[in-house]
Amino acid sequence: QVQVMESGGGLVQPGGSLKLSCVVSGDFVSINTMAWYRQAPGEQRELVARVSAGGTTTYADFVQGRFTISRDNTKNTVNLQMNNLKPEDTAEYSCNAGLMSSVGVAFWSWGPGTQVTVSS
Repeated sequence: QVQVMESGGGLVQPGGSLKLSCVVSGDFVSINTMAWYRQAPGEQRELVARVSAGGTTTYADFVQGRFTISRDNTKNTVNLQMNNLKPEDTAEYSCNAGLMSSVGVAFWSWGPGTQVTVSS
């Protein structure tokens, strides 16, 4: 069994910052890609940023240099530092991890999500 848990969401004013954190624990032997997705009400879930096991990062176009994804492989964590937040960044943010089981099966696991609200 695998647990993925996010933290750090909340209410912030436009132009403010938040740092989201995600920790992965449980029964797996390795973590491959780790990513942050978001879903606003009435919208489809979309990729925000991802980071490979080797540290290669990819960002959605809408990030525009405002967010930074980082991971700590010793702690099985991935963070998302979000600066200069805009009202359109309001969404539920979810952490996703690509994992390898002890029997060699690759699978994805999601956290329950954390709400980010950007409003004055």
